[in-house]
Amino acid sequence: RHPPDLPPTPIEPTCFSQTVKHSEWRKAMQAEFSALLTNHTWSLVSLPQGQRAIGCKWVFHMKTKSNGSIDMYKARLVAKGFNQREGQDYFETFSPVVKLVTIRTALALAVSKNWVIRQLDISNAFFNGTLSEEVYMVQPPGFVDPSQPLVVCRLRKSLYGLKQSPRAWYNRLTYYLIELGFVLSKADTSLLFKYGSTFTIYILIYVDDIIVTGSSRQEVGHLLQKLQSQFSVKDLGDLHYFLGIEVVRNGAGLHLCQSKYTRDLLTRLNLADVKPLSTPVAARSKLSKHDGSPLADASEYRSTVGALQYLTLTRPDIQY
Repeated sequence: RHPPDLPPTPIEPTCFSQTVKHSEWRKAMQAEFSALLTNHTWSLVSLPQGQRAIGCKWVFHMKTKSNGSIDMYKARLVAKGFNQREGQDYFETFSPVVKLVTIRTALALAVSKNWVIRQLDISNAFFNGTLSEEVYMVQPPGFVDPSQPLVVCRLRKSLYGLKQSPRAWYNRLTYYLIELGFVLSKADTSLLFKYGSTFTIYILIYVDDIIVTGSSRQEVGHLLQKLQSQFSVKDLGDLHYFLGIEVVRNGAGLHLCQSKYTRDLLTRLNLADVKPLSTPVAARSKLSKHDGSPLADASEYRSTVGALQYLTLTRPDIQY
């Protein structure tokens, strides 16, 4: 029995005990669990002798639109892949994603030729990857089978958090596209293309976010139909927001900016109210690696540097 509902909160919950008090999050968890069952992600079995079941947890996220308003409540069941053992329940893990320079080049080409540019999102993308390894997981919190409380989940399909999940999903998607006649680019293996006598189509893959562009709107539509027959594809229409990049198409071309990405980064670092300066540091400052006290935990610093690098690589204000 669930506790009484509490009013919705704009703060993302961090644990199951907080989340179960809100009907919006309970619905999100139920939707995720139902999708897992429909996909035959696991089967309930007794844990074999000598095997170890990894844990799992719920992760919660509020998806927002480019204007900052709440789009949907999303609950994700994540396996605790850090408990996996290399050579036993996982082997290969590397999975490529499309390079930012490839995205910019493809968009420039599409705009110059006035091609259609569509944006897709694959719902529960990792669920589509098939596991070749033998992986066991405890039953999800809040969804333990009351008739079999002591059994575990033998994973048949990949799950978020598993070390091999991104690779399994990438293989599943690219194999299907190759069956449709697409070819992997030698310069970027997350770029696939197909040339016909009257059309050209490019597909750019960044995990479950996909850009499709091509010379024929009809052929692009046929491709979307084929993808929807295999995966749970959400057609987001014309490209408008991709990997933190806001995209606006006008008569002059394509305008890219990262104002929302920048605002979110400043908010995360508690710098949203600071005053802007023309230069990030004083012009005559001398910095040394010996200054200041050592950081006990450098994870926030590394995360921030990575976020700034992404901002720099994409060049936050571009007009094609």
